[in-house]
Amino acid sequence: MKESPAFSPVFTYTHAMVGRLAAIAAAREVILHARLVPKWEISIRREQLVRAAHASTAIEGNPLSLEEVSRLADGREVMAARRAKAEVLNYLFVLEHIDRYQHSGAVSPKDLLLLHRDITRDTLDDPAAEGAFRKVKVVVGNRITKEVVYTPPPVKEVVPQAGALLGWLASDESRGLHPVIAAGIAHYELVRIHPFVDGNGRTARALATLVLSQREFDIKRFFTLDDFYDSDRPAYYRVLKEENRVYPDLTVWLEYFLEGVEISLGRVKERVILLSSDEPRKEKGGQVALSERQMKIIGFIHANGSVKSGDLMRMYGISRQAAGKELALMVGQNLIRPEGKGRATRYVMV
Repeated sequence: MKESPAFSPVFTYTHAMVGRLAAIAAAREVILHARLVPKWEISIRREQLVRAAHASTAIEGNPLSLEEVSRLADGREVMAARRAKAEVLNYLFVLEHIDRYQHSGAVSPKDLLLLHRDITRDTLDDPAAEGAFRKVKVVVGNRITKEVVYTPPPVKEVVPQAGALLGWLASDESRGLHPVIAAGIAHYELVRIHPFVDGNGRTARALATLVLSQREFDIKRFFTLDDFYDSDRPAYYRVLKEENRVYPDLTVWLEYFLEGVEISLGRVKERVILLSSDEPRKEKGGQVALSERQMKIIGFIHANGSVKSGDLMRMYGISRQAAGKELALMVGQNLIRPEGKGRATRYVMV
C-alpha cells in the first residue's frame, strides 16, 4: 500500500452531542446492570442481529422482509433471488464474526478487504471486485430518488485515503475519543472514500460495529444502528449529502450518528427494563421465564404501544381463539392488561 496521507477528523462538540453522549452512557449502564436470564439475552441478541442484517441490506435495495431474513437466520429456505439471500447471509455472518476483521485491536488494509469480501461474496457482477479496492470512477446516488448525492475521490486516492483512515483508527488520537464518536467517524469516512465498487454502505456500517466491539462498547451486542438508518432512508441520504457539502467538518454527521445511537440504545434499554422486571416477580413466585412468543409480543407492545388479538393472528397465522388464549395467559401472569371490550380490546403492559 502507498504511504498514507495524514487523517485527522475535524468536528465540534455541540450541546446536542454532549447531551446525547450522556443519554447513551446512562442507557448503557442500565443495560449492563439489568438482571436478565440467559435465554432472554440470547433472544435479544438474535433479534438485533436479524434486524441489523435486514436493515443494512434493505438500505441498499435488498427486497427481503424482516420475517424472511429471520427465516434465513434460522437456516430455513425462502423464495427469493440467490443474490438477495446471499447479501443477507453474508451480513449475518459478518456480524456474528465481527472480531475476525482485526488483529491486536487494529484493522489493517487486509482486514478491511476481508470484511468487504465476506459482505459481498457471490453478490457482485464481477467476482474480482469482491474484497478489492475499486479501480474505476463511481458516484453515490440516492436509490429512491436516483439523485447523484456525491462523487467520491478519484481512483488514485482510494488506497492512500483508506490507509489514512485505518492508520488514524489505530492512533492514540482515535483511542482518546469516545468509542461512539470514533465509530461515527469511521462510518462516514469510509462512505466518503467509497473504496469499493459496491457494498460500501454495508462495509462502513460493519466497520462502525467493529470499532464499538474493539473498544468494548457493543453492550452485549444488544443494539444496532442499521435499523435507525433504514427507518428514514431519505434522512440518511439527506444528512450524507449535507455532510459532503461541509466536509471536512464532521459535526453535522456526528450529531445525526449520535442521535441514532441514542434512539437505538434507548429502545433496547426499555426492552431490557421490561424483561428484567420479570426477575422480581419470579423471586416472589409469581412469574416464570417468558416463552419466545411472549417476548415477541412484549416487543410488539413496546414498539406499537399495544397489541390486539388480530395482530397475533397475522404474526403467527393462528386463529382468533388461539390468540385470545395466548393473551389471556399473559394477563393471568400479570404481564399485560386489557383495555376496551370485544374485538376492539387492546392489551398494554402492566
